[in-house]
Amino acid sequence: MPIVTLRTTTGREGVVIDSIVSRVQTKKIPVKSVFQTEDLRGYIFMEGEIADIENAVKGLPHIRGIVASDVKVEEVEKFLVPEKRQIKLDVGDIVEVTGGPAFKGEKAKITRVDDVKGEITIELLEAVIPIPLTLPNTAVRLYEKKK
Repeated sequence: MPIVTLRTTTGREGVVIDSIVSRVQTKKIPVKSVFQTEDLRGYIFMEGEIADIENAVKGLPHIRGIVASDVKVEEVEKFLVPEKRQIKLDVGDIVEVTGGPAFKGEKAKITRVDDVKGEITIELLEAVIPIPLTLPNTAVRLYEKKK
């Protein structure tokens, strides 16, 4: 089944996906998947036959058009396969916060690691009062391993 790219209003990708999923479910349109990537704002991808995709999106707001060429699975695979962490984070490691607007660039010490949920709990090093923060382990990068 081909993967088709849809142009959308930037920032409205989630609304478009919700509308498409709702229509696909109510009208039982045979579309395999609908997804977006954080890297390509203003675009979403749909897997299905072109006639079914056109039927699913016809008249929906925030859709700016269908890109004529099909997308190969290899081209979007990097967005679908989760990244593997190469470095294991441990309690006592020093990390730099890379995600989120509030603490980006801050150094912190790991106080708890939850591998099942993919989360860590940290305490900021430069905070006057240490407050534990729980973040996804992808929102930090290793700064220094514990000694």
